[in-house]
Amino acid sequence: MTAMSLTARPFHSSPTGAVACDDAPTSIATHVDAADAGRDGGIDLLLRLKHAGTRIVHVRHARVGTPDAPVVFVAGGISADRHATGWWHSQVGPGCAIDTRQVQVLAIDWLGSDGALDVPLDPADQADAIAALLDALGIDTLEAFVGCSYGAQVGLQFAARHGSRLRQLVAISGVHRAHPYASAWRALQRRAVALGALQCDDAHGLALARQLAVLSYRTPEEFDGRFGEAVVTDGRVRVDAEDYLDHCADRYVGRTPVTAFLRLSESIDLQAVDPERITVPTTVVAVADDRLVPVVQAYELVERLRGETRLHVLRSRYGHDAFLKEHAAIAALLEDALQGIGADSVCREVAA
Repeated sequence: MTAMSLTARPFHSSPTGAVACDDAPTSIATHVDAADAGRDGGIDLLLRLKHAGTRIVHVRHARVGTPDAPVVFVAGGISADRHATGWWHSQVGPGCAIDTRQVQVLAIDWLGSDGALDVPLDPADQADAIAALLDALGIDTLEAFVGCSYGAQVGLQFAARHGSRLRQLVAISGVHRAHPYASAWRALQRRAVALGALQCDDAHGLALARQLAVLSYRTPEEFDGRFGEAVVTDGRVRVDAEDYLDHCADRYVGRTPVTAFLRLSESIDLQAVDPERITVPTTVVAVADDRLVPVVQAYELVERLRGETRLHVLRSRYGHDAFLKEHAAIAALLEDALQGIGADSVCREVAA
């Protein structure tokens, strides 16, 4: 794995560092059921969704780290949840690049992740829900928003729509618009789910969709080094990667509602943010081998951002999933981006 970085450089910043939003959300907290002063709980919010009108949505959230310390929001892909120390344990926790001994980490379960909200969900809706959650928790400003994949899309939306509440953004493997090639890939995944439904076998359709998704997350180079030749078993040909793909599907189907997958997959394709509206300091991390977010999109993004901007380009056989697999490289980039707010040490123990 190798990395290439471009030197930080300022773009045309506004005097305030914020961009006015002409379609700001209407939201109020209607109920809070947190058990520990907002550390881990849920909030009902009245939110105006971009494509589905005004609705009451339930936002599950978790906060870990030192009370009263600066708040860093962490967001992952559509499969990530509010427990960042779980799905991103290599980067979030005591002694990690995002050090919970020195900062508070806030995260949410995505709107729609429980399958109960069966409407089109825009990444802008997630950003507005986060802003409303901050209001409810009494948090004025985020020291940083660190987003990966779908989380990077939402982070860019938050920076564009609520930039006055954000000091800096780190966007990893996610940009301002969905690439048509990647959208076509996801559309076929959703058709696989539809085919399963026609056969009264939702689980099988979702499993096939997940297997197609895994192929898009990784690279041919990884599969070439990891799997062997096809074999004939019981009169049929089985390729070596099938067991791995079956394992990925079984794990995913057991924890993911079909509606949640469909609506969050669609949401990725709805991403559309104007980079010129973003004036906060931004670190963009791209992976040259990413098949879903081509590096050319990262170059386009940084050329159009209007705040101080840095671009790091990694090479990794893990492709889009590099943020989950390249522990040391991602930690170094996070430490560099977040220096000065407590994230200044590499995680000393990374689970295998």
